[in-house]
Amino acid sequence: MNKEVVAKRYALALFQIAKEQQLLDQFEEEIRVVQQVFAEQSEFLSVLTHPKLSLEKKKSLIKETFAALSTTLQNTLMLLLDRHRIDIVAQLAEEFIALVNEARGVAEATVYSVRALTEDEKQALSQVFAAKVGKASLRIHNVIDPSLIGGVKLRIGNRIYDGSVSGKLERLQRQLIG
Repeated sequence: MNKEVVAKRYALALFQIAKEQQLLDQFEEEIRVVQQVFAEQSEFLSVLTHPKLSLEKKKSLIKETFAALSTTLQNTLMLLLDRHRIDIVAQLAEEFIALVNEARGVAEATVYSVRALTEDEKQALSQVFAAKVGKASLRIHNVIDPSLIGGVKLRIGNRIYDGSVSGKLERLQRQLIG
């Protein structure tokens, strides 16, 4: 079965448990930590999928690494190990976060700017663009990109809003050439 489909199923189950126990915030924080560990430590996944390492050692490694996590999330990771599906953790985390965002009416957005945005600027962008995509608010991740010259470029899902100076110059150049 496709990894994405399997990840969606696990994420949905975890989401339902979190909702029942009213622990969405805690689970979201914890799953972001797990996602970060797997993203930043690519060797960790290699160790967990290595065929010569026993299942017990892999489980103890998970318990040690994620000792601060809730029992439910630890058990989910153990289940993934048992079923040889630990490689879907990244997709599971993405799907879970998407479900939580959908339930809250929040969208993830990446804002590219020449300098770091202030909280007021982030809030203003969130208010303006959340309405455009039909969400209550945006969770903004700011990326500094000096090549923009000025202004901002915003990415929400597969939509891009380009208000940067370099974007405007590119559009002007295409008009002049075309």
